[in-house]
Amino acid sequence: MLQVNNLSKVFRSEGGSVTAVDDISFSVDDGEFASIVGTSGSGKSTLLALLGALDSPTNGDIIIDDRTITGLRDRQLVDYRRKTIGFVFQNYNLVPNLSAVENVMLPMEYAHVPASERRKRAKKLLEQVGITDEKLQRKPGRLSGGEQQRVSIARALANKPKLILADEPTGNLDSENGTMIFDLLHKLARSEHTTILVVTHDLDIAGRTDRTFKLKDGKLQKK
Repeated sequence: MLQVNNLSKVFRSEGGSVTAVDDISFSVDDGEFASIVGTSGSGKSTLLALLGALDSPTNGDIIIDDRTITGLRDRQLVDYRRKTIGFVFQNYNLVPNLSAVENVMLPMEYAHVPASERRKRAKKLLEQVGITDEKLQRKPGRLSGGEQQRVSIARALANKPKLILADEPTGNLDSENGTMIFDLLHKLARSEHTTILVVTHDLDIAGRTDRTFKLKDGKLQKK
């Protein structure tokens, strides 16, 4: 379970301070697919960065499976990101000179998974998301946008994370591929028993998730 308690992030400068995340509390169960919607500047990206330990909060706690990650040392945070979190980005962020299967193998290499096991799991994950046969060896430039996003999702699942954070994963896709990606994430949340939290501006697609939260002026409320 993901538990967020009284989480805040204040950015300070000579010109004053901006509260990007304002005293947020919520929880998401294991295997649940939840979405966060909000306009530009509402704090969505800041919240995802905090949950993924890419930034540290000003106040509050983030707890995953009874482990409080706020206050961990740098080395512990690296370990947390590697073993507990999977990221899916709007722009896919695949390594251009690696094949689909090699992109999925990469995070497992950093986690010191044996080479034979890395390739076997990578192929299995890619098959789950519909990338098979000769497409396994294609580099990102030879895959469609929807296919690249599926590779990105497989990569996010590589180290069996407890939580997947997806930042506008359908933003660069047409409506058909966007719907397909959301349906795929929903299916994987169930089959892999992985909690998925996705930020999206698409209210129709957000309505397909188990729960939807609305973020406005840094405050989160259930829709």
